[in-house]
Amino acid sequence: GSCTRRSPAHERPVTSHAMPREESPPPTVYCLNVALLDVEPMIWRQFEVYGDVTLNRLHRVLQRVLGWTESHLHLFEIGGKKYGPPDEEFDMLIIDDRRVVLSRVFQKVDASFIYEYDYGDSWRHEISVERIGPPVRHGTYPRCLSGARACPPEDVGGTDGYAEFLEAIRDPKHAEHDHYLTWTGGVFDPEGFDVNAVNRQLWRMR
Repeated sequence: GSCTRRSPAHERPVTSHAMPREESPPPTVYCLNVALLDVEPMIWRQFEVYGDVTLNRLHRVLQRVLGWTESHLHLFEIGGKKYGPPDEEFDMLIIDDRRVVLSRVFQKVDASFIYEYDYGDSWRHEISVERIGPPVRHGTYPRCLSGARACPPEDVGGTDGYAEFLEAIRDPKHAEHDHYLTWTGGVFDPEGFDVNAVNRQLWRMR
């Protein structure tokens, strides 16, 4: 599926004439692209969600789409405001992301915002809005359309730690080679991405 695909006329929902009341309009679908910043080659995903998704649920979708494990705090930076789980430990004004829906903060294509995960490792992602439109018939959301590369392991130490990790696992003579391979479960393919596996995760969310 492609974000630019338009639903043919024969695929559009048929309104029943037997019902006197007006049908409610179908929910809007947002096609989003998320890219992990400051890591080369780029780690990215393209996915779709309903526009009425709360930012907190969008966070949970992002965790599965990217491959993180919801082990740390997160934050959205949108239009100079911060949205996330309220936390008294941090001295900054955070708007509760359970009370804000995506379509309220974004109504136009090409807009972008920042999603930060894990304040320690500080994984910053840029999310851009590629398309806003009606759902396709029989489409199930959220769903991942495409992407590239595995996301770094949790707690690897941010972008610098990830670079060291990759260097070590690629060089059998590296002092930390065996340690890192054991720590990551015996194998790690930085080029690995399986859209079907991601969609199975998203299916369980529904």
